[in-house]
Amino acid sequence: RMGLLSVFCVCLFFNSAFAVDRGNFKTCDQSSFCKYVSYTLNHYIIGTLHLCSVQLGLHVKNTVHLLLELYRLQGNMTRVKINELKPLKPRFEVPDVLIAEPPTEPLSVLSKDDNGIVLSLGAESQRLIVSARPFRLDIMEGPEVLLSLNSRGLLAFEHLHLHGILMNIICVDFVFNIFLGPTSISLDFSLPGVEHVYGIPEHADDLKLKTTDGGDPYRLYNLDVFQYELYNPMALYGSIPVMLAHNTQRTMGIFWLNAAETWVDISSNTAGKTVFGKMLDFVQGSSEKPQTDIRWISESGIIDVFIMLGPKPSDVFSQYASLTGTQSFPPLASLGYHQCRWNYNDQEDVKSVDQGFDQHDIPYDFIWLDIEHADGKRYFTWDPHKFSQPKEMLQGLMDKRRKMVAIVDPHIKVDSGYKIHSEITSKDFYVKNKDGRNYEGWCWPGNSGYPDFTIPEMRAWWASMFAYDQYEGSMENLFTWNDMNEPSVFNGPEVTMHKDALHGKWEHREIHNIYGLYVQMATAEGQIQRSGGVERPFVLTRAFFAGSQRFGAVWTGDNAAEWGHLKISIPMCLSLGLVGVSFCGADIGGFFKNPSTELLVRWYQTGAYQPFFRAHAHLDTTRREPWLFGPENTALIREVIRQRYALLPYWYQLFFQAYRTGMPVMRPLWVDYPKDTATFTIDDEFLIGSDLLVHPVTEEGSRGVTAYLPGAGEVWYDVHTFQKHNGAQNLYIPVTLSSIPVFQRGGSIIPRKDRVRRSSACMENDPYTLYVALSPKKFAEGKLYIDDGHSFNYDAKKEFIHRSLTFANNALTSSNLCPDCNFLTSSWIEKVIILGASKPSKVVLKMDGKETPVDFEFDSSMSVLTLRKPGMNAGDDWTLLLQ
Repeated sequence: RMGLLSVFCVCLFFNSAFAVDRGNFKTCDQSSFCKYVSYTLNHYIIGTLHLCSVQLGLHVKNTVHLLLELYRLQGNMTRVKINELKPLKPRFEVPDVLIAEPPTEPLSVLSKDDNGIVLSLGAESQRLIVSARPFRLDIMEGPEVLLSLNSRGLLAFEHLHLHGILMNIICVDFVFNIFLGPTSISLDFSLPGVEHVYGIPEHADDLKLKTTDGGDPYRLYNLDVFQYELYNPMALYGSIPVMLAHNTQRTMGIFWLNAAETWVDISSNTAGKTVFGKMLDFVQGSSEKPQTDIRWISESGIIDVFIMLGPKPSDVFSQYASLTGTQSFPPLASLGYHQCRWNYNDQEDVKSVDQGFDQHDIPYDFIWLDIEHADGKRYFTWDPHKFSQPKEMLQGLMDKRRKMVAIVDPHIKVDSGYKIHSEITSKDFYVKNKDGRNYEGWCWPGNSGYPDFTIPEMRAWWASMFAYDQYEGSMENLFTWNDMNEPSVFNGPEVTMHKDALHGKWEHREIHNIYGLYVQMATAEGQIQRSGGVERPFVLTRAFFAGSQRFGAVWTGDNAAEWGHLKISIPMCLSLGLVGVSFCGADIGGFFKNPSTELLVRWYQTGAYQPFFRAHAHLDTTRREPWLFGPENTALIREVIRQRYALLPYWYQLFFQAYRTGMPVMRPLWVDYPKDTATFTIDDEFLIGSDLLVHPVTEEGSRGVTAYLPGAGEVWYDVHTFQKHNGAQNLYIPVTLSSIPVFQRGGSIIPRKDRVRRSSACMENDPYTLYVALSPKKFAEGKLYIDDGHSFNYDAKKEFIHRSLTFANNALTSSNLCPDCNFLTSSWIEKVIILGASKPSKVVLKMDGKETPVDFEFDSSMSVLTLRKPGMNAGDDWTLLLQ
């Protein structure tokens, strides 16, 4: 392999009621491989190590020969792979997650002896130390150990067995055989100097991951969990095996590329601490730095781990994006408001709800249809009685520049008269059971088959079903929701597929966590193909894995109308953003149960400042369209939805940045303030980009919240009152039901569109207002991004506008960030509001060699300067000079 100086052939010698029903789901002790590995200690040593060549070790009795491969990757990353040297059959390696084979750089040898080898990692004084007896890897920078592998000797690698050796797995009432026996793997990591680790979604837990000593590890296994519990490590709908470690000096990441069931143990320790040292600490006080120890345990596959060395948070996001891709750039409309429930009854119901938004002057972009819209839950069809004229319904929405989402789940009704089932059967595209027959399970349509999305030809066929001549009744304003794609099997073990089901030559246990990714991948490709590759897709998925960010949005699943579920939506989406998935949201109001009016209003206020903004509810809940809770509450909900639409230009710019760089849209405070330890555990407030700080009200009956405003020497402006506050302080904010504390960072410029329209598309040519929040040094900067909002022309033809907005030396300037781009807009700058300003004697617009006076008003009590109708086109170069 190019750039791999060393393939290390290593013989590692081995000596031997609306609540979740916890009984349906396994603990580590009930998971045979997790329990076995957790209580087994193995000892590995490097038997042979050769550079620039490969020497195969012999397979002898009581010895497992493994191959260790070390790669130095471009961008300050290291890859470690461990596999069997001579397996009876190839072990599963996860495909289609990495966007390409990562480019490597040469490793150079600094020293070598019988005890190991020291390699240079190129970046400054970074070194990789490979110890032979016992086997251990250390990554160092100068005298500091950044990260160690197998420092606790917890590496485990169960090798494949001869044919005929079966492993029986017992799960609740299910027994199934794994033909090649146990093949679990495990590896431990130590992080000296680290107290705070994040990531490994999806869990309904705090942003900062807890230690799991004395309890279950965090579990990664995509499951359909009915009204999940809060603050525990149980598995949920998605799994992204990426963990970030952060302290004041560095941010690092660990990406464990494995799609099998995985458990992650976290313990807090002290670096290099001995028993005597701990006793001394008790007497004298601790003098050692903290340490976090991690252990990954997976049921099968190989060890394939990427270590992202940062050092800044933005570096880690860029490093991970270079491996799995960035967040897809969504259609602008998908950043608006979505109205959904299980289910809108029929076409007349859809029409009535649509008219209700107009009657109450509330904007929205998408109305959604759940499973009842299809003919007997046969996806890609319409109920012939309730939705007999789908094109007429879609055209009615299109006339108002609105859109629809219809659900398409991956369980297919077994019905010989159903086209989708018949074609999958004829093409032999279903998942098989262990006997080679089509695997069948019970789901919404009844007896169902499950397409094998691991087959590329199956995914291509699925994509072709979204063509307008295949998906009858569909139009270009119809988009897709993939639910139940963990996959959910009502009569299966843990409400999912049997682990011994077959995907070609691979057992389901190998691929389980990427099944949902494949469903969304094929669906998104279908939407792209139906437009001839011109239009961007929008696909929402419930199940996800590393790389799912490339294909659309996710949501936090079947939550409940409880204050705790509102509160937990914040760390859940923050965790997803840290590992690449920016397009996240939660069901507003809660899926199960009926929210109080106060809870519903507070949830709208929170959801309006999260990336994916959708109200959704269970079939048995009372209707909860925004106007059904009295005029006062309708006004509160209307106002916060309008706030969302006014900020769409800012949201759109942030998603363009996420697509370009991997930076999360919704992010914890420590991402932008990495040295401020006060931010490291905050997860009840968050940043949108770098410039808006939001502290939602998530407690019932709250009369005030305390928000932390970061940044010593910085200022923050209340976006509602323009009041200025100093950074690096805890600020108590009195609230009423109409309040949502939001602050703009001093030193930022945020574009808004403040005119009220019925949908985002209707705002296309509306003018902008620029909100310029000055820093104490009277400086501010921001960006403005404009394109057609729906096509790939921004990429294929460079048809977009990207402007840099800068306020310095009493002048506000717009300059072109993409001179070779070509896009025209009718939007203009209607107003500029400058916070923290001084009163000028006059304001002049300098543009095209001309100077034109501009009208202004100044509020001396708040130091707010308003420039009215300067009139520049949003795509032009110009300067506003304050004299």
